[in-house]
Amino acid sequence: MSQQHNHTYIYVMKTDTFFLLTTIWLCLIGCQHHKHPALTSPDGRIQATIEPQDGSASTSLVFYMQESDDHCQRVLEVSHLGIGTEKGKGHQLQLTGIDDPVRIEDDYILPTGKRSHCIGQANEYRCHFKDQQQKEVCLRLRLYNDGAAFRYELTDLQEERITGEETTYCIPEGTRRWMQKYNESYEEFFPMTTSGQQENRHWGYPALVQCDPAGDTWTLISEAGIRRCHSASSLKNEQNDTKYQVTLHRNDQVFTGEWTSPWRVIVMGTLQDITSSTLITDVSEPCQLADTEWIRPGSAAWIYWAYNRGSKDYRIVKQYIDLAATMQWPYVLIDWEWDVMGNGGTIDDALRYAREKGVRTLLWYNSSTAWTDNGAAGPLYKLNTPEEREKEFARLEALGVAGVKIDFFAGDTQETMAYCIDLLESAARHKLLVNFHGATLPRGWQRTYPNLMSVEGVYGAEWYNNGPQLTDKAAAHNATLPFTRNVVGSMDYTPCTFSDSQHPHITTHAHELALSVVFESGLLHWADKPESYLAQPEQVLRFMTQLPTAWDETRLLAGYPGDGVVMARRKGTTWYVAALNGRNEQQALSFQWPVTASEASDITLFEDSGDAGHPWKISHRTSFEELSNTILLQPRGGFVAVIR
Repeated sequence: MSQQHNHTYIYVMKTDTFFLLTTIWLCLIGCQHHKHPALTSPDGRIQATIEPQDGSASTSLVFYMQESDDHCQRVLEVSHLGIGTEKGKGHQLQLTGIDDPVRIEDDYILPTGKRSHCIGQANEYRCHFKDQQQKEVCLRLRLYNDGAAFRYELTDLQEERITGEETTYCIPEGTRRWMQKYNESYEEFFPMTTSGQQENRHWGYPALVQCDPAGDTWTLISEAGIRRCHSASSLKNEQNDTKYQVTLHRNDQVFTGEWTSPWRVIVMGTLQDITSSTLITDVSEPCQLADTEWIRPGSAAWIYWAYNRGSKDYRIVKQYIDLAATMQWPYVLIDWEWDVMGNGGTIDDALRYAREKGVRTLLWYNSSTAWTDNGAAGPLYKLNTPEEREKEFARLEALGVAGVKIDFFAGDTQETMAYCIDLLESAARHKLLVNFHGATLPRGWQRTYPNLMSVEGVYGAEWYNNGPQLTDKAAAHNATLPFTRNVVGSMDYTPCTFSDSQHPHITTHAHELALSVVFESGLLHWADKPESYLAQPEQVLRFMTQLPTAWDETRLLAGYPGDGVVMARRKGTTWYVAALNGRNEQQALSFQWPVTASEASDITLFEDSGDAGHPWKISHRTSFEELSNTILLQPRGGFVAVIR
């Protein structure tokens, strides 16, 4: 699979009569309340204004969406702009001018993700400001057809550190929002709330907001374009219930000359627009790899969920290698403590056995930046310096290892971001796939370094090992993730468990199977025991064998966060449609199938039978004549349809 990343920049001058007429028409008809002419996306649907705040030294950025000819919906206000240095630059910005827009036409291919061929179109505006010291600050603003992104650009820095950011999003009280309490691993739930008056005042990305309770206007806030010179950020509303300020994590680097911030990304539109958006990768740097033919998404057998420390046991590891071979999965993940493997063999024996079975191996590593004492799992300190990384990755390449899972990172600091990029670049030189765990949220690196196949950053099935919390919350949580965490990038939830680990699950078999389609991950780690999978009906095993893990197209067919979801994903000419019921009661979900009756010739439907002793109801059709557009789901249930 080759990488393409073409960029076309088309200057749209003020003398372009069509552009002028379009902008004026939108301002007069749709948004008459604007104090200043609206900046617009290529299709005119997304609009923005930059306005001084009344009685304040601050400047606000307000986004609108043209929902119809006579209605322009206010989507989100950014009440404060600015990014500061230790010498005071970048505060209290006052607008001095806006350059003529530049048309961005971005066309690229991704080997993983919700869509293989991505096209990003935007109007880009360079907005010029003077700060409180009368120094120039540029805000680069891009308006896409499905949202917006902006970043700060500073010049003439004189050995200065970045000290903070003033960007503040306004979320009014009473507005429904799904936000995750911040922690360094991004492993929390996304509870729905209508108030910022919470005990917690620190939030991780992404933040989903329903802007119009009576309609279908939504926004999702995140960031992208993290470089070595950046820390990641999060949101805090410590000073005001309605104002969520971008909060930078530690960055001790000193900058001279030019510096640009990460992109602040705001996806806007319907829930279908939100879930299908590629805005996070659209604004990220193009692919840096000359050769991507070796990058192969796929399924993997995974030992940790059932056995926790099972990778120490050679005989158990062999069972998972056998499972991958039987299921025709290309990979097996050998998790932590493989460096002390015993009970009949070592890691060298396991690698040799996998080669004999035609299964490629993925090996776990401790990043050795966070958990390094008090019984920390190994291998430790193998990747922390350039020399150590190159030596270890060269050794893995010579052994035929396919990739690495790297775990337990030290938060969102600038130092950690640089380390992650170093790991991705070094791994790519040795043709190694990468899966980050206990790590930051995806922020667009899957475009820049497409050997990044997945990232944890999710409260996933692993938590059935850790405590009882997931059992009762899993169904609603699973029905929330497609609208929140999984929007911004591949998500290593480790799905589909028919048996129990340390703590039970109460979702149905069809719900669990549907997770493998509803959730997107370039590497799909099947979590359950070999004996649990191999006991399933032949049709289920065939489905698991043939399921793709990267997609040509993704469509949301129906759903609401926490309530339920119907997701359709296409690979070639085959559609996979899957649904989750987030409720503890039966629910009928209505939707339109992604193909017409004349286009479907082979349909396999996996449903819950309602009988715990015989949980599956599997049917085969040759047309849609007997299928309804409404499917009744069992409590915490689901379904999967394969349409060829």
